[in-house]
Amino acid sequence: MVVLNGQTLNFSEVHRILYHGDKVTYSEESMRKVQESRRAVEKIVAEERIVYGITTGFGKFSDVFIDKDDVGALQLNLIRSHACGVGDPFPEVVSRAMTLLRANALLKGFSGVRPVVIERLLDLVNAHIHPVIPQQGSLGASGDLAPLSHLALVLLGEGEVFYKGARIPAKEALAQEGIEPISLTAKEGLALINGTQAMTAMGVVAYLEAEKLAYQAEHIASLTIESLQGIIDAFDEDIHLARGYREQVEVAERIRNLLSDSNLTTKQGEIRVQDAYSLRCIPQVHGATWQAMNYVKEKLLIEMNAATDNPLIFDNGDKVLSGGNFHGQPIAFAMDFLAIAIAELANISERRIERLVNPQLNDLPPFLSPEPGLQSGAMIMQYVAASLVSENKTLAHPASVDSIPSSANQEDHVSMGTIGSRHAYQVITNTRRVLAIEAICSMQAVEFRGKEKMAAATREFLENGRNVVPNIFEDRVFSTDIEAMNKWLKDGDFSF
Repeated sequence: MVVLNGQTLNFSEVHRILYHGDKVTYSEESMRKVQESRRAVEKIVAEERIVYGITTGFGKFSDVFIDKDDVGALQLNLIRSHACGVGDPFPEVVSRAMTLLRANALLKGFSGVRPVVIERLLDLVNAHIHPVIPQQGSLGASGDLAPLSHLALVLLGEGEVFYKGARIPAKEALAQEGIEPISLTAKEGLALINGTQAMTAMGVVAYLEAEKLAYQAEHIASLTIESLQGIIDAFDEDIHLARGYREQVEVAERIRNLLSDSNLTTKQGEIRVQDAYSLRCIPQVHGATWQAMNYVKEKLLIEMNAATDNPLIFDNGDKVLSGGNFHGQPIAFAMDFLAIAIAELANISERRIERLVNPQLNDLPPFLSPEPGLQSGAMIMQYVAASLVSENKTLAHPASVDSIPSSANQEDHVSMGTIGSRHAYQVITNTRRVLAIEAICSMQAVEFRGKEKMAAATREFLENGRNVVPNIFEDRVFSTDIEAMNKWLKDGDFSF
């Protein structure tokens, strides 16, 4: 059971909730703050004070006063009108993360919602009811308004959900779990949608997959080093300490450990004096990716525990402040950075694939073919890797450098952070397939060298990998192999 308090949610807890189905609840102290904040909202309504989003309209309508008898209708209209997302839905795991993160943000006690709103969000998480949330339609400022509105609809018994493997009306899933829909009151609709939880949820899922993939990239690269009889001296600790980047030093250390008992690596001058950059510079390139990922992780950790709606309520309602914490710029930058960093793992991997299949660059059979000429072997797999790398280059164009004004120019600068997070996730998906191709090629190549000469760690990878993709004895539909390896890398519970 993970206890949320709006302050301390971490990646380990999120991973357990998203991928292992851990239950969630709230701390009593955090709920006490929620209740205090709620009392402040009710007082504002009773006194008919003019406070944005509580007794006024939204966006350009912020100057329109709303009678206290209409504040509930105001919130309902907000959710329905803003639920206009389009495109394919977010993956279920992202919807689950979004619901979790919205509850955690509200538990900080600055948003003025009733406890029942948070309880219902946690009910969805614990019952594995995941709102169907279209991916497109958020500008990443004023919060992820469209995506979060689709989430909020489910609390009202409206919209659709993923539940027990099916896409069904929300009211049916709630009824099956005995969960009562709620009716929104003052401030609650705005509190539910005025936040960065769509981009952050997508970012968290992307980061967790990227972290796993970065470790896998080192393991697959080690297999390629053996396949090409790479020079191990390039990974000597003194080289990397001399530069001083911690992540670079750590990558080199992990490669050395993986290959410590290999009889397929060489010393400088033994076969050649220097390897190509795609082998020799693995610590420098992969290490730089880890630097970027550490930055991304830091920003996501802050945002997972951030109050991002507007207005925020302080001092028991004596101070109600309109601000801009919903602006997604910090996460927009982080997501663009993540896309660029992971794209480079694919970029350098594709160059290693070329060295594995190009007979002008190695002494292996051309294109690792069992019968060069008659059979093409891995020739077109390299084409696929090159295509994915090229696609990544377009996806890595920063979304955060764009902004289009909205709400009659009241909201005149936005982050596009949700677009950035979606692009980062697609880059990760593409990169995994590139690494799957490198794994297939390096497994084939290293067997020409002799698996008995391999390091224990890489030989274990090879033996397990052969249960996923068999040896290439003749040409076949390699798309099936790439997808099988891709699935193994994504879903496998092995660790490096």
